[in-house]
Amino acid sequence: MVEASARQAEQRSGEGERSPRPSPDRSAFVHGAALVHSPGEAVGVAAAYVDEGLRAGDLPVLACAPETVEAIRRALGLRAREVEDDARICLVGARAPDAMAVIRQRVERAATRGSGRLRILAEPVFGSDPRRWREVRRYEAASNALVSGAPLSCLCVYDRERSPAEVLATARHTHPELWMGGVRVRNSEYREPVGVLRDLGAAREPVEAGEPVFAVDAAPALAGLRGGLRRALEAVVPDADQRADLHLGMSEVAANAFRHGRRPVSARVWADRSTVVCTISDSGTTFADPLAGFLPAHGDDLSAGGMGLWLARKLWDDVDLVSGPEGFTVRLASGLVRPGEGLGAA
Repeated sequence: MVEASARQAEQRSGEGERSPRPSPDRSAFVHGAALVHSPGEAVGVAAAYVDEGLRAGDLPVLACAPETVEAIRRALGLRAREVEDDARICLVGARAPDAMAVIRQRVERAATRGSGRLRILAEPVFGSDPRRWREVRRYEAASNALVSGAPLSCLCVYDRERSPAEVLATARHTHPELWMGGVRVRNSEYREPVGVLRDLGAAREPVEAGEPVFAVDAAPALAGLRGGLRRALEAVVPDADQRADLHLGMSEVAANAFRHGRRPVSARVWADRSTVVCTISDSGTTFADPLAGFLPAHGDDLSAGGMGLWLARKLWDDVDLVSGPEGFTVRLASGLVRPGEGLGAA
């Protein structure tokens, strides 16, 4: 690794394009952010990074917008035939548990060929919705812990000229390495995943400032709580398919509260025309893992249970796990779709 500070890299970033240096560590997860000044520079950096992977025998996968994929393929020429693409890795049409499953499948495929290493070139898709920004930030942070031991390199490309400050903060806080102007440096602003996720848990939707449309304290039984939550969703969620998905996710969280938490169990639902938020709390103070639910608790054997938080993350846009001295709260939030619009992440 080049031993240089981020400030030095900033100063050298205008000296001309150079290929980022490959990591000498071929056995563990390497997660970097390339901070570029233009789409042209982004394509150049991406093509060089993918070409290095091809020469090393890695399995390269592009997780980018279609136009970026096409531009990188043109830059690679004939070698582009050896490169795969899957935008789900960047939460396009997928939520974080689905993206993690795709990555695990690709890691397994990479193990059977060449160097045995997977190499991902990613273009995070933030869009204009702050909830989406939070989910991308959550995913970028969590991946540092969830695939830390995998033979995987991932370079995420961020456009410094077109990205808002909050998006660039995601790049700096969730990537152990920064690549700027061909210089690869240790990132002094990197934060450990658990800290990032706990900070995200402090966020609130504007709708939560108003009165809840459903509230119960010390729910006497799981069945009654599930019924109350179902009726609340029927009143505020217009799309039947989304309503069923959201109810399944919140029901699993409620079941966890009764089975694994401590009573009393309480719940709240807020909603307006665009958003629904649900919190389910119990009085337990021993569970404090904000990384739970990105992967099934018991691995690939779903019959073993442990799917509650995993299903919640698959079915709701935003899931926060908030621990405190008074208990444990799961906070669920989703944007509402209108009938016929369809579901899924952008």
